Amino acid sequence: MATEYLSLSFKFINMISINPYTKEEIATYTEFSPDEMIQLIEKNHQAFLKWKQRSYNDRSPHFRNLAKLLREQKEKLGRIITAEMGKVFSESVAEIEKCAWLCEYYADNTETLLKPEFYEADTTKSYVRFDPIGPVYGIMPWNFPFWQALRAAVPTMMAGNSFLLKHAPNVQGCAVAMENLFIEAGFPKYLFANLIISIELSDEVIANPLVQGVTLTGSRRAGQAVASVAGRHLKKSVMELGGSDPYIVLADAEFNESCKTGVCSRMLNGGQVCIAAKRFIVVEEVFDQFVEEQKALLENMWLGDPMLENTDMGPMARLDLLEGIEKQVNQSINMGAKILTGGKRLNDKSWFYKPTLITNVNKGMPVYDEETFGPVSVVIKAKDAEDAIRISNDSMYGLGASLWTQDIKLAEKLAAKIDAGAVFINGMVKSDPRLPFGGTKQSGFGRELGNYGIKEFTNMKTVWVK
Repeated sequence: MATEYLSLSFKFINMISINPYTKEEIATYTEFSPDEMIQLIEKNHQAFLKWKQRSYNDRSPHFRNLAKLLREQKEKLGRIITAEMGKVFSESVAEIEKCAWLCEYYADNTETLLKPEFYEADTTKSYVRFDPIGPVYGIMPWNFPFWQALRAAVPTMMAGNSFLLKHAPNVQGCAVAMENLFIEAGFPKYLFANLIISIELSDEVIANPLVQGVTLTGSRRAGQAVASVAGRHLKKSVMELGGSDPYIVLADAEFNESCKTGVCSRMLNGGQVCIAAKRFIVVEEVFDQFVEEQKALLENMWLGDPMLENTDMGPMARLDLLEGIEKQVNQSINMGAKILTGGKRLNDKSWFYKPTLITNVNKGMPVYDEETFGPVSVVIKAKDAEDAIRISNDSMYGLGASLWTQDIKLAEKLAAKIDAGAVFINGMVKSDPRLPFGGTKQSGFGRELGNYGIKEFTNMKTVWVK
């Protein structure tokens, strides 16, 4: 294929994977040249042309093989995750197990999810069928390096498409391991392809006429940039962006469970989770009690070697992320916010940030207005349920929300008023292969997973028969 649409002057770049706990270099990966990138896209497209002709029954055994391999190698793969981004080892293993479930779910259910839908019209028969569209480009983050990449790839590929992965530079070991797993599971070569490229080359991938869609999980800024390019080239896109999820606690909530689940949601993965509880909105009747209980739970967390069983939280994944959360907290403190615990690094040499609890937070402060991607818990007082909903919606984001009360009828009425892609009542927000996942407002558009997510990268083709 001609390369005249490439507009960049290329320079080779080495991507370096660094262990955030030891700060030792794990490996370096040399970026593909534009020609290598184009050749891989062409091979991916050729693999798609054959793959799309296979039936669901022919595709599904490959995903069952992949699930089997993931379970057999979960500890090995978990060590790669922990080494590259600092996640506690038990959480890394759990991530791999969830990926295996994902593979099995779509192997078992895709034919039902994508069965033709029949409609009455002015004809003998009319229906909609869901056909694959071609190579889909996935730009994926480092914080759940296997889950988020496979969450995008597995349903997309089971629907008949091929997948091109551009992973975060600091988790290239995970990306290479995934590519090898697809080959080991018996998938056609190049159907899942790992593009080792810088983000600057992403525009050229999206512009490539063989690429038919793009899905991104990342920051709001990244989403704005990628969606702009996708729109310019009229490419289908799904944007799963940042969040500042509200966690609403009403007076009649089950107190202990709401406190413990809130801390788990906020501190999971070192607080580096887009759907973590980030703004705790607590009605005034139980506000003081909730703050004291959360403070005690945070101060009881053990920070250390993420490979050890008794470690509750590992380091942040990169130094720039640590510096970013420090800046947000310090600016908010200078504006009047109050730290009850944490608010600083564990020591000057590590990438650990202590579990932090902040109150007296108001609009205009970074920890109120922005996404806090780290172990920082913000607790805001609300007068009542309606005031809690007002505060909840007072955000540019709308990814997920958690609502705690024993009055389920009230909870469902309030859920309808919350601006979010998902509302979890008496539970923490999580992604589930069976349910659609995605946000609204500045948290993105489109859906992954479930009945709606698997259809995002299909041609919803109307067939009219007389």
